[in-house]
Amino acid sequence: MQSGGSPAGSGRALRLDPFALPVRYAASDAAADGRVRDIELHRSRVVVRRTLAGMRMALNLPLSAYAGVALALTPDEAAAVVMLAHKDPGLALPLFVSRDADEVMTEWRVWGTVLGLPLLVEEGEGWREPFAQLGALRLGAVRARRRRRSVLRKRRPSILMRRRSGRITEVTPVYRGEHEIIARN
Repeated sequence: MQSGGSPAGSGRALRLDPFALPVRYAASDAAADGRVRDIELHRSRVVVRRTLAGMRMALNLPLSAYAGVALALTPDEAAAVVMLAHKDPGLALPLFVSRDADEVMTEWRVWGTVLGLPLLVEEGEGWREPFAQLGALRLGAVRARRRRRSVLRKRRPSILMRRRSGRITEVTPVYRGEHEIIARN
């Protein structure tokens, strides 16, 4: 169950595979003895093990306890971090650290999709969602439908795309009080 990664404070970049869950790795923790905590990340829960003042403890948290997958800069702004964001900063967990912006953006979206958590960006002391959302549905401008290379292109005639619906105007004759709909001769 041991998978890639090194302590977040080391010189090497932290790189975990989101498709190889569960994963177990070590991350830096300033409050813990030895300044290291062990993290087990599953699809539905997170287990954080650390020793504090000689007492061993394990925190078993559901994944729903985390606010989302956040994108933040390191304190010296030399690299970007993809992390599980929590209200308590001591429970925030790094997932990916890199200096390459394209890699970070890709990993951020992949981790959000795999864990089913919202994407967040760091703003001051808190987190915010970068995209307008309604539940799990992302809101945005409506895109025009392209039928040219569609699978249904050969099944439906393109003339249907050109027809417009009829509109009733003041000059459109409206027959009221008539008894027959069909004229008979």
